[in-house]
Amino acid sequence: MGLAEDEEMAGIEFVDIAGGYDPRLGQGRVLHMLCLGGGMSFSFGGVAYNVGAGDYVIMPDTSFASPISASADCNCMAMSLSEAFVASMALRSNYGVVGHLSLLQNPVMRLTEAQCRTCREVMGLLADRVGRPGHLFRKEMMGHLLMVHILDLYDIHARSNSLQQPMERAALIVRDFISMLYDGGPAARNGVAAYASRLCVTPHYLTEVCRSVSGRPASYWIERFAMREVVMLLARRDLTLTSIAERLGFSSLSYFSRYVRSRLGITPSEYRSGRF
Repeated sequence: MGLAEDEEMAGIEFVDIAGGYDPRLGQGRVLHMLCLGGGMSFSFGGVAYNVGAGDYVIMPDTSFASPISASADCNCMAMSLSEAFVASMALRSNYGVVGHLSLLQNPVMRLTEAQCRTCREVMGLLADRVGRPGHLFRKEMMGHLLMVHILDLYDIHARSNSLQQPMERAALIVRDFISMLYDGGPAARNGVAAYASRLCVTPHYLTEVCRSVSGRPASYWIERFAMREVVMLLARRDLTLTSIAERLGFSSLSYFSRYVRSRLGITPSEYRSGRF
């Protein structure tokens, strides 16, 4: 298999979670899981979830997740997608940013029997094609199959949450704002005004457009992503707490410790030792 085909294969990967799986191993990827039987448990964004048959899970950012624990009888189709491959599909819908932010708040969707059958059918086709390389138009074929599946998921999610596509300008502003937050670093703790200035809008407009798209103000997402950056760095054992505090722009380790404790309820040292 050549390099180009290896890269295409990496765009869609099916993973086995039967013995447990750590989504954080696939950072930079989106994890889809359709539970067909048994159950799974995990936390996402600090919230615990128990998933059973008929539940569909989408983790748009696996750095928010904990390792998955699966029951002995768990039957799950799990698909890991590279963000680059999904972006290459160029879906012409502004609903993507709505769904992304909604799933960061709750990654679990409850499907009807008909919806479950539809998702299982398309995921089955994708799994079959992933295991059969050699098609001359493989990337395009896989992309179109995945596009069908994602549009089905948009429909399921929008109907169950009464959400609508935002206007083009609103979607663009929020998409750029979230992209800045994903970049992380000290900027992740800036106030709304700092981001509004970079986006050439007023703080009030940024707050309201975020609220209209996600149901949450801009300040909520700034805080959410600031803690994402903290947790990701705390997971790196090659970094000292002092170096993490400096990297994030804190003036001292004690200030950083107070900041983490006020939001996680424990100190950085306690988080690293697993006492939570």
